[in-house]
Amino acid sequence: MALSTMQDLPIGNISFTTFQLNGFYSLGEWRRFLFIPYFLMFLLCTTANSILIFLIITQRALHSPMFVLIGLMAVVDLLMPMIFVPNMLLNFLFNWNQISLVGCLMQIFWIQFVGAFQSTLLLWMSLDRFFAICRPLSYHKHMQITNFLKFIIVPVIRNGLLHIIMVSMAGKLHFCMKNEIDHCFCEHMGLVQLACQDTTFNNVFGLATAFLIPIVDFIFIAVSYVIIFTSVMKSGKSSLKALNTCITHIIVITFSLVFILTAFLSYRTQNNVSPNSRIFVSTMYILFPSCFNPIIYGVRTKEIRLHFFKLFNCVKALTL
Repeated sequence: MALSTMQDLPIGNISFTTFQLNGFYSLGEWRRFLFIPYFLMFLLCTTANSILIFLIITQRALHSPMFVLIGLMAVVDLLMPMIFVPNMLLNFLFNWNQISLVGCLMQIFWIQFVGAFQSTLLLWMSLDRFFAICRPLSYHKHMQITNFLKFIIVPVIRNGLLHIIMVSMAGKLHFCMKNEIDHCFCEHMGLVQLACQDTTFNNVFGLATAFLIPIVDFIFIAVSYVIIFTSVMKSGKSSLKALNTCITHIIVITFSLVFILTAFLSYRTQNNVSPNSRIFVSTMYILFPSCFNPIIYGVRTKEIRLHFFKLFNCVKALTL
């Protein structure tokens, strides 16, 4: 483990401005072998999401609102790992673990801000299914961008404002005791825990942000799907295609919520979770959805699956 040099030590009220990301350091020499699974997951993530984005952009049949939202989800899933995985891989291989306070705060902001849109996009998708199944005659009216903007603007402002305030508050803290973050990337609570002053307000605001974004989004999503399933059951009509899309969303929501809550609670509750297990869950709640969302959508969405096989056959024919 790299040790802080004398010139890095704070004097008086001076605060650390550089930090060391020491995630998985207890594994010793075995740590570098983590490069392999994380690189493979990063490769899967970038490849699968790039293919999905390419299909939705190039295929006119996939330009409906539902597929545009799936494409935006793929963009989010592509961007999320790019924010921290390359630095993490270099850290595993070469012990490049230094990061400045500004770089750390920027990493926290972009991970939190971009990640917030995973639940927000699932909320927009549930609204799309609500209008398609429960209000089919006015679906195109509601899904026109001018009308749908009213459902977009408020969550976007909420996500941006809350994360700007949270990161700004973290940036005002003094870090005069320790500059080693036991993580592979900068996480809000991982940084705040190093402060040598009262961080109660930071913790409370972090909890409020967690409630006002993913939990509120998931509450609205749950309500919309209850209404959807109730409407279908009461009408007795066959909406297997629409319901199949809803089930796909529920699968994605379930995986996302389990990883997010597990990572979130591991920092804020007294538990026997080892640091390595906590770090692993924290990396998985970002990487796992980014890797498997495009696969789930590709397998369970007939239109995307058919266009993928068409693309695969074209590439195969060109290479023969």
